[in-house]
Order: sequence, then structure tokens, then C-alpha cells
Amino acid sequence: MNHAQLTVLGRALRVLGEHGEALAGDTSDAKLYEVKADLKRAVELLEDSVNAPAPTTRCAEHPGGPVDENAHDLCLLCETRRRAARRTQINGPGAQPRSAGGAPSRYGVREDRPQPQQRWLPEQWTGQEWQLCGTPRRDRHEAELYINAQRRAPRAAMAYRLVHEFTDYEVLRVWGTPVKVDIEPLGNL
Repeated sequence: MNHAQLTVLGRALRVLGEHGEALAGDTSDAKLYEVKADLKRAVELLEDSVNAPAPTTRCAEHPGGPVDENAHDLCLLCETRRRAARRTQINGPGAQPRSAGGAPSRYGVREDRPQPQQRWLPEQWTGQEWQLCGTPRRDRHEAELYINAQRRAPRAAMAYRLVHEFTDYEVLRVWGTPVKVDIEPLGNL
């Protein structure tokens, strides 16, 4: 809101204040219509001068921020900061859960490390290379059923293979014959 808008709006609100002081039980209808017109003018001036969206919170720092219904100012960002401060007061500064053995291991605890997992990767021959053609499966039988369904599809690839992934990769079975296909039309003539 610029200074001119602020001045005009202030004047319109002061006129309304004067109307409010002059109201009594015997106020004429003509005077009430004048108050109504001045009130409409003040509302229009206010609508013209406000160009930002309505605030979603009562927070001066984050008026359009996310809302937390449980916060007194409805501001999720400030309430998160306050909760962290309360936790620090209760737990003490820098409080973090410690392991029972004293200093934590630089390599982590055994349960923190992922266990080796085996997967079966269905792949298809694109004419140039083997490409993953479906989601890696945990069950070999399910992966083979998936490849068989792909082979019966209307746009089946030239060849499919099933790759077993554990610590290393091992090709278990190949369906079809992969043939190198030149991607240039007419064989680069």
C-alpha cells in the first residue's frame, strides 16, 4: 500500500468513525444511506489497496506459511522451532542416543548394515545391448513367469535373459538368440 492509498483510506475510516459517533435512535434514513455509501467506499478502497493473499497464520514472520492447528499462532515453522527448543531443555544440548558400548563404531552396528540380497533381473535384447525389462524379482520362478509373459506379448523382444544378482552377477538362462542389429538404416550405405 502506497502513501496516497494509505491517506485516502485513513480519511474514509475517520469519516466512518464520525458517522458512528453521530448515530442515535432517531437517525434519519437519508443519514443511514450516507453511512452505507461511505462504508462501501471505504471497503472498495481497502480492496484496492490490499494486493497480497490473506495470511494463513497469525505469525508475523511467516504469515503465509504452513498451518499447525495446535500452535497458538497457527504457524507450523515456529511451532517446530519451539518444540525443538523444549526438547533441548528436557534432554540437554546435543543429546543423542548413544550405543551401550560407549563410543560408536565408525563402521556401524551389524544391524545397520544391509544384509546381502539376491535378486533375479529380467533383461531383454534391444538389438544393441541387454536392457532391464522389468522390476527385479526376489523369486526366480516369478521372474521366469514374467519373462514368459513378455515373450507372448505383441511387441516381444528378440531375446530375453534372466540374471541372478547376489554378490556377483551370473547369467542363469537365455531365451532366444541375441543378434547385433545395426541402428543405421540400410546398413550404413
